[in-house]
Amino acid sequence: MSNIINIEDVKLDDSERQPCEVYTRVMGYIRPTTEFNVGKKGEFNSRVCFCEDKAVMGCEARECVCKTETMALAAE
Repeated sequence: MSNIINIEDVKLDDSERQPCEVYTRVMGYIRPTTEFNVGKKGEFNSRVCFCEDKAVMGCEARECVCKTETMALAAE
């Protein structure tokens, strides 16, 4: 008897998924972004991620990977 589960065979409906809770620091407190009002949500979405590699290299044309990953996680 095999206990190996093939990850590609597992299919989840949207109703089975659990939403990812994103927290951020606001005025010294850690708060979930789901409790933000419309203005704070807009401010959070317009934030720019600091990328150390980009700052050290001085390359302005390179896309910041960490902001893309963070926004993708927040959207899920």
